[in-house]
Amino acid sequence: MGRVLPLLALRAFAETGRHASIKRAAAAMGVTPGAVSQQVRLLEERLGITLFSRTRYGVELTEAGARAYPAILSAFDQLEAGLDALEASNASASVTVCTVPSFAASWLVPRLGRFTSRHPDIEVRVEASATLTDLRRERVDVAIRHGLGDYPGLESVRLMAPELIPVASPALLSAGASITAPSDCLAYPLLQDSARADWRLWLKALGTQDDPRIERGPSFDDDFLLVRAAVAGQGIALVRDIYAREEIADGRLAVAIDRPWPSEFAYYVVTLPAAIERPAISHFVQWLMEEAQARQMPALQPEADG
Repeated sequence: MGRVLPLLALRAFAETGRHASIKRAAAAMGVTPGAVSQQVRLLEERLGITLFSRTRYGVELTEAGARAYPAILSAFDQLEAGLDALEASNASASVTVCTVPSFAASWLVPRLGRFTSRHPDIEVRVEASATLTDLRRERVDVAIRHGLGDYPGLESVRLMAPELIPVASPALLSAGASITAPSDCLAYPLLQDSARADWRLWLKALGTQDDPRIERGPSFDDDFLLVRAAVAGQGIALVRDIYAREEIADGRLAVAIDRPWPSEFAYYVVTLPAAIERPAISHFVQWLMEEAQARQMPALQPEADG
């Protein structure tokens, strides 16, 4: 007890062990890779042991390093949790939520006014990003993720499971061939997701065999862009229904054929295990669940033939 601990060197050791990479450890610490290497080297010199060995993929802990790593990593995680608790105790009520841009623009942001009216003392910050957020490392309280709900070490609650629907501009549909079966969509230009997978899965699920036309057409990495392209008359887009409700309601889009398909993926509200104990976060998550249940809109109607 009482000895001076080389905290910077220990942090460099913990982050390098966590990421198995000096470069990624440097990014996590906000310093250069050279600074991380120097701190690890100073720690090794002080202890008289080698902590890492280099591999073709990065670095890996030696036997001696692996024995000490769990306790040191846990210590830094506890320090960070303690700092978060101190900051939270002195902070105004606030919630930072992160989700993909399409969900933020089409579903979350239009509804936020209702939360603010109910809880005017809680400040909400929305971060729209396609990058997966690490809730343990970033200042984010709530993430809304699209997936299967398997998020180890985190608490997740199923929010909603949108259905895939084919939509297009009414002018495009009225000028083209009649659509009475899912396979009839192949007569039109198809607007694709970035993986070019949704059309194939939807058509297969509804009984259409492989066809070389399935993967043709421009691709977009966001549902919001798919909707915009469909509104512009560029083709039929297969999108999640929550992203096209407004455009369908005001006549800018029409459902090409009423054959919605539920995928295995859903939107989940994800938090750190203890985060829900904060009143602001608890109120926000409860509001999200209420919105998902109460704001369901009527069934979408397909464009009438003729």
